[in-house]
Amino acid sequence: MLPSIKQTWFFNVRGDVLAGLVVALALIPEAIAFSIIAGVDPKIGLYASFSMAVVIAFAGGRPGMISAATGAMALLMVTLVKNHGLEYLLAATLLCGLLQIIAGYLRLGELMRFVSRSVVTGFVNALAILIFLAQLPELTDVTWHVYAMTAAGLGIIYLLPLVPVVGKLLPSPLVCIITLTLVAIAFGIDVRTVGDMGELPDSLPVFLWPEVPLNLETLAIIFPYSLSLAVVGLLESMMTATIVDDLTDTNSDKNRECKGQGIANIATGLLGGMAGCAMIGQSVINVKSGGRGRLSTLVAGVVLLILVVFLGPWVSQIPMAALVAVMIMVSIGTFSWDSIRNLKTLPKSSSLVMIATVAVVVYSHNLAYGVLVGVLLSALFFANKVGQILYVGSEKLGDNGREYKVVGQVFFTSAEQFIAAFDFKEVLDRVRIDLSRAHFWDITAISALDKVVLTFRREGTEVEIIGLNEASATLVDRFAVHNDPKAVEKLMGH
Repeated sequence: MLPSIKQTWFFNVRGDVLAGLVVALALIPEAIAFSIIAGVDPKIGLYASFSMAVVIAFAGGRPGMISAATGAMALLMVTLVKNHGLEYLLAATLLCGLLQIIAGYLRLGELMRFVSRSVVTGFVNALAILIFLAQLPELTDVTWHVYAMTAAGLGIIYLLPLVPVVGKLLPSPLVCIITLTLVAIAFGIDVRTVGDMGELPDSLPVFLWPEVPLNLETLAIIFPYSLSLAVVGLLESMMTATIVDDLTDTNSDKNRECKGQGIANIATGLLGGMAGCAMIGQSVINVKSGGRGRLSTLVAGVVLLILVVFLGPWVSQIPMAALVAVMIMVSIGTFSWDSIRNLKTLPKSSSLVMIATVAVVVYSHNLAYGVLVGVLLSALFFANKVGQILYVGSEKLGDNGREYKVVGQVFFTSAEQFIAAFDFKEVLDRVRIDLSRAHFWDITAISALDKVVLTFRREGTEVEIIGLNEASATLVDRFAVHNDPKAVEKLMGH
């Protein structure tokens, strides 16, 4: 038991604690901004970020991943909050958590294996672009001090790791935030700060049960929102887990992560917070700052609460330029530059899937839409490619017969090719179709086989089918009509 706890929680204490500090500071403006998007008080997003991070540290399936209030989830809440108010949002958050726990028990996390590497790359690149674009308002119509501080922050972030001792002891993003805050305070530089984003809470969250009627009418109102939140939250969390897996060369338990996200959202709803999910940007900050274990996520959540409730006056003085520099670093580090360099060498279908995923996400600002488009395109390209790997050869069989040998996969994309491979004009007494190296996948394939057999029989040719594997034979027995006299009579118009 103790070795397991040490291996999970305390194998990287210094790195996890320092990384958690950086993430906590970076979470504050994000949580406030997402609260504003959702149309709720800033403390709703901050409480959500605290509770999500703390609970997921224990319940999640991906150590080192950060969960909190997110923009993707906030966008889905706007109409619910506007039409029905905060209490219905809290109820929807609870139901969202319940749906995610059910998804975990149904092992829906395993569906991630259907998401291709091209989709993941496109998702990452789109996110990097969105993170960068989100920083532009902080760099527009501002004084030169903001540009100078942002440039100085980037200099600290990228140059400090080159310093032999200090670079290894402290995460450069943390040094960037502390240094620029001290400079801004010491010299009285008038720049936008965290305090300008919104009022920080001055009290701890308390247990809240949503004050909504417990009836079917309430369920009808919140269920569509809860379902959307559950799906988008799990999708973003699963994608984030995959990215952190790659960054750390470790594996994660996707089904446990589904359950963990659900438990965290239920806790969040009971503490007066909005629904959340994994955050790719903050997770990347955590990993890049040295965070690897569950301790980093726990520290991020606990420190976030301490900062906003007990150290609010100090935190409010952090210049946004410092956090912009950190997020630009995340954007640059998140983007897969190899995907651009390899556009000419990778298969065109893979590149197209990646580009389409990026385009849809950046255009819609909805990560779920982009992933859905990417997965559908991947499936279509795969089906088309597999459908082309079909060979039908033939040779003479006796005096006036022919044997056709089918090799490959027969399904909806290759059915036409399968039919076209047979010469129905040749006058034959008998035809043998050898399917020992073929597989029939769907009813379209079975219909194609029916058409071939019935066309030959219509010309008076005897047809023999051999070599069907068990799975294909089951489909033929259930759906084929060429061995059903009544069905054949009907088809032939007799």
